[in-house]
Amino acid sequence: MRTRNRLIGGVLAVSLFTQLSACGTVFYPDRRGQIDGKIDPAIAALNAIGLLFYVIPGLIAFGIDFATGAIYFPDENYSMAPEKLQEAIGADGQIDTLRLKAIVEQETGRSLPLDDPRLIQHSGSLEQLAAFGLRPAA
Repeated sequence: MRTRNRLIGGVLAVSLFTQLSACGTVFYPDRRGQIDGKIDPAIAALNAIGLLFYVIPGLIAFGIDFATGAIYFPDENYSMAPEKLQEAIGADGQIDTLRLKAIVEQETGRSLPLDDPRLIQHSGSLEQLAAFGLRPAA
């Protein structure tokens, strides 16, 4: 009897835990950060399943996916693989702005205004990267 109660409790805990995490954020973390776009029906359906079984976790899943932008299809016109951008980083770790501009224009067809005087460039340090748990990959 005690094993049965533990099994039921474990299954319930696992099912609640999986419903608390948003499907789009879990399955497509690379989509995060989008503002709008066409909604992915598969992610919306998975979130809706969570809404059918557990109302509050389902609403949380929809909220997280909309807030992070992971529910939207990626915009193929304005997105590119990060590996392409690695070509603009020199051996010394500095970004070649002309090469970056050429890569972005070639991939997306849009020109970046990197010579605009209003452009604000931030410089960071290794300590700042470490504070965010990141490692330099240049």
